[in-house]
Amino acid sequence: MTDAPTASEHTGLGARLGAWLPDRVDRRVVAAAWATLVVQIGIVGTGGLVRLTASGLGCPTWPQCTAGSFVPTPELAAHGIIEFANRLLTFVLVAVAIVMFLFVVRMRHERRDLFWLALSIGLYVPLQAVIGGITVLTNLNPYVVGLHFFASVVLVALSTVLVYRVHTGPGPRVLGVPRWYAGVTHLTSAAVLTTVIVGILVTGAGPHAGDAGAARNGLPPELMQHFHSWPAYVTLGLTIVLLIGAWRVAPGLRPWVGLLLGIELVQTAVGLWQARAGLPIVLVNIHMVLAVALVAAMTAVVLHLKAPVAPVADEPAELHRTAAS
Repeated sequence: MTDAPTASEHTGLGARLGAWLPDRVDRRVVAAAWATLVVQIGIVGTGGLVRLTASGLGCPTWPQCTAGSFVPTPELAAHGIIEFANRLLTFVLVAVAIVMFLFVVRMRHERRDLFWLALSIGLYVPLQAVIGGITVLTNLNPYVVGLHFFASVVLVALSTVLVYRVHTGPGPRVLGVPRWYAGVTHLTSAAVLTTVIVGILVTGAGPHAGDAGAARNGLPPELMQHFHSWPAYVTLGLTIVLLIGAWRVAPGLRPWVGLLLGIELVQTAVGLWQARAGLPIVLVNIHMVLAVALVAAMTAVVLHLKAPVAPVADEPAELHRTAAS
């Protein structure tokens, strides 16, 4: 019979694990940050599939799938499998969040930014799962469903900041563009946010409720589609201004504004196509994923308005660490 591990063996294992964890930003940290962003965008696509296939109540209760069972029963058929599969993906998000947090925990003093970002995302993921449970318990109330989607918007934005920070390093930052350019960028951000919020209301008024018996928000769908297009076109116009401005005063922003404009053009094309094609689920799902991709790109543009302050050669490194904190 094998003896149980002793306290010293446990201590040795913990010490080896602690020594294995990164003490600086390396490839593991960068990969975990990118994985965080990818899974946060990906869950929007799978969540959209649940809604668009009318599987929102495939598991009619929460946290169990059905009364007395955490897994779908044969009576729930395909809808139960689709909804349950999406719930399982929450554990993937949790696992990635835990790995990300462990990868930065040894850097919590030198890289407070990464530590608090990883912790915030890690705490936000279960909160989003609870909101998802409330959507089921409220029979897919359109406003709660909209809040669930908006939680993903926030998580995608935070994950984008995380990716940016692992690539740029710590330290104070200064505005690297003219103030007028920063003002137009923030105005564009407000237009993006308005577009997303109105888009959530449009979805709550449309035919894809997540279940045949789910309520709608009562807003006129066709009129809401027009309301949705207005801030979207404002966003497109402002982004063109940003791209022209970047060519003159902010060359470092060109690729990021170009990415933002590219996503907007595809998003606009898909939006017009889905409206004229009767809202097929494939196009609607692509439109939803592009919405959070748009948020990620806009966040990246805002982050690149500032640049890290280069340390002065004759100043001690400790002084810069203090300034960064």
